[in-house]
Amino acid sequence: MSTHNEPKSALGRMVNEFEETGIALILGLMTVITFINVILRYGFNHSLIWGLEAVTYLFAWLVLFGISYAVKVTAHLGVDALLVYFSPALRKVLALVAAALCLFYAVLLFKGAWDYWANFANLPATTGRWLPTGFEEMKRTSYRGWYEVVDIPFPEFLRWIEPIMNEGEHYEKLPRFIPYFILPFGMFLLLFRFVQATIRLITGEAESLIVSHEAEDAVEDVKHMNAGD
Repeated sequence: MSTHNEPKSALGRMVNEFEETGIALILGLMTVITFINVILRYGFNHSLIWGLEAVTYLFAWLVLFGISYAVKVTAHLGVDALLVYFSPALRKVLALVAAALCLFYAVLLFKGAWDYWANFANLPATTGRWLPTGFEEMKRTSYRGWYEVVDIPFPEFLRWIEPIMNEGEHYEKLPRFIPYFILPFGMFLLLFRFVQATIRLITGEAESLIVSHEAEDAVEDVKHMNAGD
């Protein structure tokens, strides 16, 4: 991985380590749950009823973590077939325009994700059609913290949230606001990564949002290998 993508600030390093650790843990949990389910199904004619739903949510977490991390390591697909014919100055202008559009899109995603998650977390959604202009007034009838998932049982160590989120009522399954939290959090990480990428463009540390060229690198590697033969 190129060094220009390495985080330089303490916040950047913290977010980077959090993303990489989160991705590793999610992959590990998905593997373990799936492996246990296979053993139980074919060896004991049994299965974890909640296993499939848990893996589905974990996969969603993995995807949303991966979106922001891919921005950081410039792994998203991009087409620069025309950009290479423009002057460096024009390429930078177009790159900044692309970055501005990405930032705007990330803000829209963050607002939409928050508004959707807030419905399950007893929190107010934002006002404004495109950009957040404030928060809606909450009413007791607006609370949806009692919504549960289908199969995943409620962990006993989280019983302390029942008075806060469910008016003291007993949860049987995991409340939806917990797995759905990745929606606003993942979109916040995406916005954070686009801010980082835009700063790199402004300061001249990067020429575009597309830095890696995997196909070209693979061709060069094969060329060097053939030359060595």
